[in-house]
Amino acid sequence: MLAIRVGKSVFYYFNDDLAQIFIKVGLVACILIGPALYFYIKSTVRQDAKIRFWKLHFLLLATLSISVGVLYPETHDPLVLGKLHWMTIIYTIWIFYIIAAGWVIRQTIGKIFKRNEKLSSLDFWVLSVFLGNLIIWIAYKTVSYTSYIVGALSFSFIFYLLFLLIHFRKTKGAIFDKSFKYSNKKIEPAEAESLSEQLNYLLDKEKIFTDANLKLSDVASRMNILPHTLSQLINDNLGKSFTTLINEYRVKEAQHLIESNANIKLEAVGYDCGFNSKSTFYSVFKKVTSTTPAKYKESIS
Repeated sequence: MLAIRVGKSVFYYFNDDLAQIFIKVGLVACILIGPALYFYIKSTVRQDAKIRFWKLHFLLLATLSISVGVLYPETHDPLVLGKLHWMTIIYTIWIFYIIAAGWVIRQTIGKIFKRNEKLSSLDFWVLSVFLGNLIIWIAYKTVSYTSYIVGALSFSFIFYLLFLLIHFRKTKGAIFDKSFKYSNKKIEPAEAESLSEQLNYLLDKEKIFTDANLKLSDVASRMNILPHTLSQLINDNLGKSFTTLINEYRVKEAQHLIESNANIKLEAVGYDCGFNSKSTFYSVFKKVTSTTPAKYKESIS
């Protein structure tokens, strides 16, 4: 949204005769910057929470902006309801969402003023995105005292600054690494117990691991939780990865099938338990049990 808005600004700055349609497209993007910022920050800092009604925000604001553009085709800054300039309304909506986003990260902002609080990588990233938007808003809001191109220049500066942060992330450390994600917000014991029971039911009773294409997101969907939450549950409470957990259940089922049917073919066992190839079945079975399926069958006999 920022890129479209700033792109329009650059074209308009160098071409006063820019067609109204391009200006109005830029204004539609401008009115959506606020909700995009708010819901991005909310989904980033509250990864376990379901983000509701974001589509409604976008739909209503986009419809409002398009409607104003159609009703006032001759200008991009009409007097709406005979009193308020349209640009003033847009920037008021934008700053409203900026304030709402600031409320979401109020604790993170508070860390800046506390000597004993250290900003994590994610805190620094979220603050950069938030403050960057605020600076760009101020730049556009004060163009009457500076220059219209200042907004675009501010965006460019912040864009390259964030680009450097991303580069730093790749070379020095991960902003969204697992250790940070999980250390910041632990699942409450009661909730973890309830989720563990759901997971055990799906694995023990429904045997969902027999699906060779089973993914973490599939299981999370069955449990009505986010994939991040399920991954955290398995890592924190079971001390293993999702892949390891599923493979252990598959091997356990394979052992049961071998023990209960002496004439069963080992290749069929692998496929029945959810392995998508014979080689994967053999390698995982040996890794878990320290023996091959064939030797295990012989020992049972």
